[in-house]
Amino acid sequence: MTAASPNTPVDVADLLAFYASAGVDEALEDAPVNRFAEPAPKAAPRAAAVAAPPVESAPPPRSTQAPRLDASALPDAPAARAPTSTVPDEAQAALARQMASAASTLDELRQQMASFEGCNLKATAKNLVFADGNPQASVMLVGEAPGRDEDIEGLPFVGRSGRLLDRMLAAIGLDRTSVYIANVIPWRPPGNRTPTPHETEICRPFIERQIELVNPKVLVNLGGPSAKTLLNTSEGILRLRGNWRVHTTGSGIAIPAMPTLHPAYLLRTPAHKKLAWRDFLEVKAKLKAVT
Repeated sequence: MTAASPNTPVDVADLLAFYASAGVDEALEDAPVNRFAEPAPKAAPRAAAVAAPPVESAPPPRSTQAPRLDASALPDAPAARAPTSTVPDEAQAALARQMASAASTLDELRQQMASFEGCNLKATAKNLVFADGNPQASVMLVGEAPGRDEDIEGLPFVGRSGRLLDRMLAAIGLDRTSVYIANVIPWRPPGNRTPTPHETEICRPFIERQIELVNPKVLVNLGGPSAKTLLNTSEGILRLRGNWRVHTTGSGIAIPAMPTLHPAYLLRTPAHKKLAWRDFLEVKAKLKAVT
């Protein structure tokens, strides 16, 4: 997934939707509260000039908690409206598998994904980010999830990470007309947060069918989440990268896969660009061997 820059403004509607999905339903008090402070002593009662009236039971103390946030009082934002989709569950995962297997072409798969309502990420995303590049290409690259720029344009890897990826491809003689690019998750998570394992599993059938339909000669996993999902491993990307693995499609076709570092990671850690360069040289050599 394209990492969010600290200077990128967060979409308020996406942020409210994220808070709601995370269970945030109470506001903070205006002034800080010291929960460890001793309670202030009560003032001594004044001497009564007359006989005191019968003592009545004292009302229960008022709660120091802030009042519960009423979602209906919020502005017209996605978090204030009734949710348009449910949290993914096994029934939705089964539906995703059924819809993905029913697609016999990439166009049909795109239509199936556009009509799928079983992933809650779709409710906050602006666009379905399906793919970019040449479906007949020998190389397919798969990232994790779209970022803000990708969500706006509906295409994968078009922000800063995408521009770096274009330069990396050019260094081995490739461009977007000679590769095919997609993501494991086709909808942007709110605020560029990391997709949950449940969200990843709900989208897995679609990307696996997409790879099967493209049938590339070489698969490149951009980043740890893509590698772990499609190569069925729990190893970290720094241990995985640079070593050829195999992705097996639903029809039993074995595709050589190269896990490598995500461009967003390389923007944060430029010293590791040399590692990605070695991985891309491996991809270039493999293409010569299989074509």
